[in-house]
Amino acid sequence: MPNPVTRFQILSKTPDETAKFYVELLGWRVSADNPLEYRQINTGSEVGIQGGIWPAPSGAPNFVQLFVSVEDVTASVRKAQELGAQVVVPPTMLAQGDETAILVDPQGMSFGVWKPAKVPAKS
Repeated sequence: MPNPVTRFQILSKTPDETAKFYVELLGWRVSADNPLEYRQINTGSEVGIQGGIWPAPSGAPNFVQLFVSVEDVTASVRKAQELGAQVVVPPTMLAQGDETAILVDPQGMSFGVWKPAKVPAKS
């Protein structure tokens, strides 16, 4: 399986203001209608990837994080650790059925691995 970048996440100390900026600048739609109040971004385009906005951790700067699709989140985390990565958020199942983990590579860059929930086959 190829491992494309399939999502982005903006971590911001002021997520509501960040959302307002991108809505006004680019016309993105932002919705926090989910159990975690995660600000889902819909860019309104079928080209490119979608994302979200989340509060930046205490003491961290604002930053953008990329998510790479993988077949097995746990196996990817284990291999990343063998290669020198640190785990920030261990493999976690999200409410909508997606699975994710957040890591920091040996050079200090934060990124996520992501396994989307299975999409039912169309009949």
